[in-house]
Formats: sequence, structure tokens, C-alpha cells
Amino acid sequence: MKAKILFFLLVTSSLVFSQELEDNQKTRANEVGLEVLGLIDGQALITYERSFGKHWSGLIGAGPIAEEGLVNISGIDREQLKTGDINYSGYKALIEGRYYINEFINQRAIGFYVGLYAKFSGYNSDLVGTYIDSEGGNYNFLFETELNVRSLGLMVGYKLPLSKRFAIDFLIAGPGAGNYNLSFQNKSDPLPDEFFEDLNEALENFNIFDLIDGDFDFNRNKRKSAFDTVSFRYAVSLKFNF
Repeated sequence: MKAKILFFLLVTSSLVFSQELEDNQKTRANEVGLEVLGLIDGQALITYERSFGKHWSGLIGAGPIAEEGLVNISGIDREQLKTGDINYSGYKALIEGRYYINEFINQRAIGFYVGLYAKFSGYNSDLVGTYIDSEGGNYNFLFETELNVRSLGLMVGYKLPLSKRFAIDFLIAGPGAGNYNLSFQNKSDPLPDEFFEDLNEALENFNIFDLIDGDFDFNRNKRKSAFDTVSFRYAVSLKFNF
């Protein structure tokens, strides 16, 4: 009887050990993730990362931007030109190439990494407000606005494993250069020429553009403006490995 029990325990422990060994030897080159910080501003960016070789991986990601984010942008508030808060929707997509400092274990990409990224964003918003011209005339206006941003840059980050499956990915720094394309479509009655002069000045000093050397020159015929400036990317993501 004791021999049978001992044999049963040996077989059971052998199976458990074999299963653990097999599990530890599985290739885990795939990973899906969700950028957590983006959720604060209504952005649901889903990513997929695939490792290859001993140090390299490629990542793609995409997701919508909803108007219901917790972060709102205050509108323009000048003596003659005022708008409401700016709410926007749109999309965001990115491509990354990463080099991990440490060699992969079972193809799982963890630890410090450096790399390159390309990011594409599109934002749509209604700009609603009032304008008072130099003669005291009052105007209500509505513009449909569109902002497209393309960014290229470098990045440094660290992926911290939490378990065999889960990890937190910290993209610590991502300096780069961005190309901004801004367009307006007037959906209201015709506005005086001086409105566009005041609008250009207001945009150049607006809180989201005041650090950007953007030369705005909108008028009733010119409804698009493009400029290049520095950009910066950072992110915190929850990752699932399989």
C-alpha cells in the first residue's frame, strides 16, 4: 500500500514538474496592451507588439478619441473674440520599432528599451463663439475645425513584468518633431476681414499654440495652415503576454 502511494506521488509530482517546465519553455512573443493615461482624455489606444530575434520588437496601435474625456481645453477669451470650451473627437495611430537591452527569455520582451516611433492623430471640433468688430457690430460664428498631426521621434522606456502574463510599460521619454495641419470651415454668416486678423492673433497666443511657432494667416479665402514644431510622447500601458 505504501509503495502504491509513493508511486502515485512520484507520478503526480513528475507531471506537475513537466507541466511547469513546458509552461516556462513556451514562446511568448505576442503582447496586447491598453494605454492607461489616454483613458483620462477619452482615448482608447489598443496596441499589439511582436518580438523577434533576441532584442527587437515591432508595435502597432490604434484607437478612437471621444469627446467625453475628463480633460477639457478652455476656449479663447479675449475682449472682442470669445469661444466656448473646446471638445474634440478623432483617432490616434502609431508604429514603433524597439530594441530591448536584455536578451529575450522565451521571446518575451521586458526591461529597458530604446526605439523609434511614428504617430498619426486626427482631431475634429466645433468652434462656437461671438465676435465684436471695431464698430461695435456683434457676430455669432460656428467653425468646423480639423487638426491632423504627424510625429516622428525617439523613445526610451521600461517594461516591468508583473507576472508571467501581465506587465506595465512605461514610455519614459519620446522627443520628436511634429507636422501640424489645421483647417477651418465657416458654417455661419460671412464675417468681416478684421475677424480673421483677430483670430490669427488669438490662435498664436492660445494656450495650446503659444509654445509653437505657428504662423497663422487665415482669411475668408485661406482656410488651412501648416507648420512644424517639436513634439513629445509619453505613455503608461497595461500589457498582456501570450
